[in-house]
Amino acid sequence: MTSAPDAAPAPLRRLLAVLSVAGFASTFAGRSVEPLVGVLARDLGSDPHTVALLSTAFALPYALIQPVLGPVGDALGKERVMTACLGILTAALAGCALSGDLGLLFGLRIAAGAAAGGVVPLALALMGDRVPMQRRQVAIGRFLVAVILGQLAGSTFAGLIEAKVGWQGVFAITAAVAALGAAAALLGFERGLGPPARRPAFAEALTRYRGIVANPRARILFGAVFVEAIAVFGIFPHLAPLIEARGEGGPREAGLALAGFAAGGLAYSLLVAQLLRLLGTTRMLAVGGAVCAVALLAVGLAGRWQLDAAALLALGFGFYMLHNTFQVQVTEVAPGARASAVALHAFSFFCGQALGVAILGAALPVLGTFAALAACAATILALGLATARRLGPPPAPPRAA
Repeated sequence: MTSAPDAAPAPLRRLLAVLSVAGFASTFAGRSVEPLVGVLARDLGSDPHTVALLSTAFALPYALIQPVLGPVGDALGKERVMTACLGILTAALAGCALSGDLGLLFGLRIAAGAAAGGVVPLALALMGDRVPMQRRQVAIGRFLVAVILGQLAGSTFAGLIEAKVGWQGVFAITAAVAALGAAAALLGFERGLGPPARRPAFAEALTRYRGIVANPRARILFGAVFVEAIAVFGIFPHLAPLIEARGEGGPREAGLALAGFAAGGLAYSLLVAQLLRLLGTTRMLAVGGAVCAVALLAVGLAGRWQLDAAALLALGFGFYMLHNTFQVQVTEVAPGARASAVALHAFSFFCGQALGVAILGAALPVLGTFAALAACAATILALGLATARRLGPPPAPPRAA
């Protein structure tokens, strides 16, 4: 068997194409609200720190739905559940486009976040089922290109187009993109490749979860993604109000700055094979943590949005060095219940994202921008060094016959 994902057979290439479209659609929706915080606050008569919690309204249900979607995906089929979730995501985003009330918008973002929770985590679990371990990190890295392009397009597009179509128009376009993802999943997945559907057995799922959490390696991985999400993502929805407060612009400048993070992730995805050869997984964790720490300090010191964008580019590169390594190792902690393991991973990660927004929202007025981000930098540096020491390379899977 060859080791390059590009040499994969046609069914695998088709699977990765469908998953890429679905992943793009879900992350496009998730990141598009962050450049609009200032505009939404003015139009809906609210405080920017309150409107910033729309990111939490998306991330928290994304996390909380994971313990349910994991066993449902294992039982009913990951492809079937992903398709249904993309349909619900489309409907929720269409509702956001019609909403003029902040309370209703929060409710619809909650529904959208829960639905989006059934896309990328199940896609990762499905790749764990179908892609051999020796080529999986590169394959997941290539899938992340689409996921990151969704983040890049969502944040950049929302900031650039808002002046022409308004924030409701932005939501309408995110709904159309989600509809394309749902169509790709409905028409593109090959049927009948997995085990037959069965009723979800939640009692068995609880037993599986206990077994997964009993694995020391799993506990390290779940704790690591929780901490990294707090340290890295807490600043994102607060960046637009900070740029506006400095008198440097509005959604356009915030969207371009936030796009730097996704551009850094895209650079990582394109270089992942070379980085693995150069550093190996253990040094990737240490270097990734160090790059993130320097980037967060730079954001804290930046006085112009262009410098924010450059720092966020480095932050995205370092973050994905950490996060992609964690993702790959999570797919092997419970090979018989990958959807459940990846669900717990996503639960931990998005709980961290949701909590990070609230923590930074409270810390920024008290500590100031630099001190708050310096604390995040110290945290992510310590995380990279600690996980490099504790995790090391993943255990080798049994060789296929």
